Amino acid sequence: MSEAKLSSSRRVDKPWGHEIIWAQTPKYVGKILHITAGHRLSRQYHQVKEETLRVLAGAMDLELGADDARATLRMNPGDTFHVVPGTIHRMIAVEDTDVLEVSTPELDDVVRLEDVYGREGTSKA
Repeated sequence: MSEAKLSSSRRVDKPWGHEIIWAQTPKYVGKILHITAGHRLSRQYHQVKEETLRVLAGAMDLELGADDARATLRMNPGDTFHVVPGTIHRMIAVEDTDVLEVSTPELDDVVRLEDVYGREGTSKA
């Protein structure tokens, strides 16, 4: 049996708030995203990365789908959503919002379709 150990988390500042990466292994990543009220992440999709979102606090709109079939889900504390590869999505904070995100480890697998902060192309969210 391997020895248990504490690991540290790291904060990554983003134009929409910040994320705390609290777990990172070859098989999964755990983050807490803090999205400041009125801010939004990129409209994006992942080619391989799969993620599940759970709102911990606040409220956000999860925008889903292509331009011709866009839908918006209001998510409140306790609500969850599973994002499969290829799903176009964007998180928009209605109020300051904390989101637990657990995903596969492909952190660079982000294809941006639109970004209000001027970030373009494929890179980190």
